[in-house]
Amino acid sequence: MTERVFITGMGMITAIGDQVAGNLHNLQQEQSGLGFTSYIDTIYKTVLPVGEVKHSSETLAGMAGVAGQEGYSRTALLGLIAMREALQQAGLDKAALQQTPTGFINASTVGGMCDTEKVYFEIADPNKAGSFLKYINGLDCADCTERIADAVGLCDHIATISTACSSSANALMFGARMIKQGLLQRVVCGGTEALTKFTLNGFNSLKNIDKQFCRPFDQQRTGLNLGEGAAYLVLESESLVKQNNSTVLAELSGYCNTNEAFHPTSPSPEGDGAYEAMQNALAMSGRTVQDIQYVNVHGTATLNNDVSEGKALERLFGDAVPMFSSTKPFTGHTLAAAGAIEAIYAILAIQQQIIFPNLNFSEQMEELRITPVTTLVKGYPVNNVISNSFGFGGNNASLVISKYEG
Repeated sequence: MTERVFITGMGMITAIGDQVAGNLHNLQQEQSGLGFTSYIDTIYKTVLPVGEVKHSSETLAGMAGVAGQEGYSRTALLGLIAMREALQQAGLDKAALQQTPTGFINASTVGGMCDTEKVYFEIADPNKAGSFLKYINGLDCADCTERIADAVGLCDHIATISTACSSSANALMFGARMIKQGLLQRVVCGGTEALTKFTLNGFNSLKNIDKQFCRPFDQQRTGLNLGEGAAYLVLESESLVKQNNSTVLAELSGYCNTNEAFHPTSPSPEGDGAYEAMQNALAMSGRTVQDIQYVNVHGTATLNNDVSEGKALERLFGDAVPMFSSTKPFTGHTLAAAGAIEAIYAILAIQQQIIFPNLNFSEQMEELRITPVTTLVKGYPVNNVISNSFGFGGNNASLVISKYEG
């Protein structure tokens, strides 16, 4: 029989908190982490809002337990901090990781670019090229994966996924598939991303960044705010959970990736890929549309995404679209890390029986019948959540996260 996949640990760091508890607190307080950068040297420093982690890289190195050690990019440091929390909650030290082969599927789109871009032009100067070469391995997204794995003692199957904004959701799918196929009994999955001038300039050139705090699913939305952060979830097979009597946080009951390849940066206007991803993830989970209480939407606040995703919701749920919201006005859009961050938010919604607000909303979109939740909803019976992450190129990922029923 195919193994069920359970979540036994989670860890994160974002603009609204250094751990899961800090994130939950600020979600409940409806406190956004958006502001202006303190650590990127850019002409947009006081122009474009971002969701920045409130610590320097030097401070992060201490938090990650690698103070004074060279070669760790900000991306790797964020990931290592989140990884240590996830393993701690799951009760896993290096000995436990060696006792049961444990995979690590990491996601990132920028890798160590946050550091290499600072010294990029020095490569043309023979007297300064050494400073660039010191960081050159960081250009490979897998560098942060290997550094995190080495630091905590993960030495079995290790892989890096980079599928834009769906990356860490796909990492979770990949890990779950390995468990279901009997290749591993435990896989740690998630992603890490640091803010860079490259991504800030890139999205700004696409005219996809709002100079105000982002407004998902709002008629007046004009774009996203970038963010940074990291999140990891420990996935375990049902057999391993029973063997170790592990504490289960939730079940990853369904998932699906569809690649509609409609356009390099824009989704299908009718939400074809998003619709199929949600529909197929639901089918895998064994749940129906009536069983979903909350959708944590991708909700980037870009013109195209919100129309496409909204239409997909209306197609799938008809006149009974469940409560939904985008949590990106809290964290910014953390790109490759977003899927894992929002998967943890889905688990928190189930654990706390709450639904998080879609901040900054004021006016219904003219293309849609539906509107997001705009205030914190407490005491609501949340048993099943869909979490969406959609990437450039039409790479659409949907997860169904369910309350553990034993």
